[in-house]
Formats: sequence, structure tokens, C-alpha cells
Amino acid sequence: MIVKRLTVVMLVCLTLSACGGVDPDSPLGQRKAIFKQMLKTSEDLGGMLRGRIAFDGPRFTEGAIKLDALAHEPWKHFPQVKESDQTSATDNVWKKQARFQELARQLEAATGELVVASRIQPYKTGNLTPAMQKVEDTCSGCHKEFRNH
Repeated sequence: MIVKRLTVVMLVCLTLSACGGVDPDSPLGQRKAIFKQMLKTSEDLGGMLRGRIAFDGPRFTEGAIKLDALAHEPWKHFPQVKESDQTSATDNVWKKQARFQELARQLEAATGELVVASRIQPYKTGNLTPAMQKVEDTCSGCHKEFRNH
């Protein structure tokens, strides 16, 4: 009897927890997934430059290329009208579209510069650190203007 009750309670909890999630196929779900990948990739690159992760030049270049590709993706998943209150984006994303798009292009340019810097041989953190810092600063600037923290 107790096992049945526990099973029912667990099923109810699982069902309720599933109701509050974000649909991974929705624009919100897709851009959140991309931003998570971007964060993980940039953390790995920054970790290599800051000594938290062993530096591996070819792996750094691969990561820079991946980050550059990802940096071009999330913007297409911001619809013209705010679709959900579950988003971390402020209303200014939709009210100040021109500025938001300007910062998106700045990030794309910064990640492109990181790719170029990552291809310079021999690998030197002195070449990579300023380019990576520009990427991080660009992300941070957009977050300050357009993300609820």
C-alpha cells in the first residue's frame, strides 16, 4: 500500500515538474541551448588561457571555430514579439531591436577575430588573450543591456 502511494506521489511530482519546462523546440528553448553551448565553449577557451585547463593549441582553434559558428545562431531564435515570460531577455530586446542586432554583429565580429588569432603559429597566449577578452567583453556588454540577471 505504501509503495503504491509513493509511486503515485512520484508520478504526480514528475508530471508537475515537466509542466514548467521550456519546450526545447521553441525559439526560447533553441536559443537557451545555443547560449549554453556558447558558455561552455568560452569557459573552456578562457580556462586554457587562464591556466585552469592545460593549453592545447589545436583544441583552442577548434573551440574558437565552434564559438564563432555558435555566435551566428541564437539571433534567429528571437521572434519579432516576445513569446514567453520565462526568458532571461529584457523587454528591450524587442523594443531596441537595432541596438540588439548591433551587439549581435559585434559578437560575431569578435569571435571571427578570435578564430583568426587562434590560427597564428606558434600558439601564444599573448595573441589569444586580447581576442578572447574582446569576446567576453562583448558578451558582458550585451548581457548588461539585454538580460535579466
